[in-house]
Amino acid sequence: MVNTSKFLFSFSIIGFGLALGYLLQVLVRNEKIRLPIALDELRKLLQKVALLFFMPITFVGAIWIVDAGNATIAALPFLGVFALLVGGVFALAAVRVLGLPSKQTGALFACGSFTNIGSIGALICFVFLGEKGFGLVPIYKLFEEAAYYGIGFPIAKFYSSEGRGREQTLQHLRGLARDPFIIVALSSIALGGVLNMSGVERPEFYSTVNLIFIPLGTIILLTSIGLAMQLKRLGNYLRECISVSLIKFVLVPLAISTTALMVGLGKVEAGLPLKVVIILSSMPVAFTALVPPSIYDLDLDLANSCWLFTTALLILVLPALLYVVNSF
Repeated sequence: MVNTSKFLFSFSIIGFGLALGYLLQVLVRNEKIRLPIALDELRKLLQKVALLFFMPITFVGAIWIVDAGNATIAALPFLGVFALLVGGVFALAAVRVLGLPSKQTGALFACGSFTNIGSIGALICFVFLGEKGFGLVPIYKLFEEAAYYGIGFPIAKFYSSEGRGREQTLQHLRGLARDPFIIVALSSIALGGVLNMSGVERPEFYSTVNLIFIPLGTIILLTSIGLAMQLKRLGNYLRECISVSLIKFVLVPLAISTTALMVGLGKVEAGLPLKVVIILSSMPVAFTALVPPSIYDLDLDLANSCWLFTTALLILVLPALLYVVNSF
């Protein structure tokens, strides 16, 4: 694909998935169509199909052909956590400048920290960098869930009306060991790693499988997000949206990419791991950022606005990312 085609393909996948989910939501809410199951049940079903079927298959196939011989790649999961922490710190600094109250502080922290790595980030790595780039995504996001529940959720709750209680956060952490999404994700990483080190050559048909499954899995996952998308009150949080956009698309990528250069990722596989870090550290607010405001009585409208605003800005960010990763 030429550069323009890569950008258009990526954005069309993202736009189609979100638009399809939102359209279904509107049609059902206005009683234009009737689904056999409730919207919330459909959303959860689509997430299960994407995360428990499509994504594991694609992760195994991609990791199978990753060049894992360089120990420097082991820095990727730590850079992934570092990016989440740095984003949260920048968000708290923005709060001081904006003078936000407590409930908005917790919501802005979640937006600054939580990043869309698994659906949009993974798709962009695949389209821009191919299967080998996509294969590094699960390694980069290895500790993502633990960071969310062990660090992000407790900090967000600190700013809620519920105070500093730990019980719910501890329940989340205990649940990680039984979470089927995490178990399947880790199992696919492990299986891909074993096959990678076994010396067994990957079947040729797997390239075709991933070529279909990666975009399809992303569409299904983004459709589930569109089913819960709320387009309202965006204009009330323009300052906050701009602040989070600067954090997501400028400050965090600069900090994480510089760190990646310092640990030598630019010298591995013609800079492929560095390119993956640049892309994944430049992604918009994750839909997961709406969860702490929902359960901890924070400003959900602010979180929803920042998520929508940063996702829409991909129309400008993706061409810039494509230029950067192709420049070295």
